[in-house]
Amino acid sequence: MNPLDNIYVVLVGTLYTGNVGSACRAMANMGIRHLRLAAPNLQNSWDEGERMAVHATDVMNAREEFASFEEAVADCIAVVGTTAREGLYRQHVKAPRDCAADILALASQGKVAIVFGREDKGLLNEEVAQCTHLVRIPVDEGYTSINLSQAVLITCYELFTASGRYEPPHEKAPPAVQAQKMQLMKNWANMLCGIGFMKPEQTDHFMQGFHRVFSRGVFSRDDAALMLGVARQALWAADKAKNANPVKEGDNG
Repeated sequence: MNPLDNIYVVLVGTLYTGNVGSACRAMANMGIRHLRLAAPNLQNSWDEGERMAVHATDVMNAREEFASFEEAVADCIAVVGTTAREGLYRQHVKAPRDCAADILALASQGKVAIVFGREDKGLLNEEVAQCTHLVRIPVDEGYTSINLSQAVLITCYELFTASGRYEPPHEKAPPAVQAQKMQLMKNWANMLCGIGFMKPEQTDHFMQGFHRVFSRGVFSRDDAALMLGVARQALWAADKAKNANPVKEGDNG
């Protein structure tokens, strides 16, 4: 089974439907579909939530609501609380990336709650005390406050990444063999001589630079200057050829 199917995002005491909608969008981005609201204290209508959810309104509309934190996590085998604060019960926090694999391992066995606290004061100490795991998103010490939906996105992203479900695109063509590369170098050298970038007796010197560029890419200022020089010379040669052979009226008719 997909362990992400057993991840339940629990928002405790949420104040604004816009944050709920944004959290739903973040969840949908990362393949997590289960949302629970624990003792919500919503201050505005669901119109804002629907607007912020964009194409994740199905996640929002399928939400479950519970009267308390305890009820919202009662059927979960693990309760992962998120906290930005230090102090009581919070000494064993880990970054989401450091515990994502462990959370997914638990989710392969049963429901796991990922709990986010109120926008204004986070989780209460008594709620933190009931969590089996605690995570804290690493941030700069100068400003530690994170928007609720941002925290949901970052945490869900780490779980999604750890799940291995994302497969980066691969190059369609196989790697070039050495013979093809050397033919490229030969043709490139002939072209450079043809446009006047270099003289035949300078081939060995200049081609060492192009070997380096083709093997590692344009990396240094010297690499960039070399390739820019080719571009300028190619444009000059093209303009020269065009001026030497102007198109006469009727030539294309």
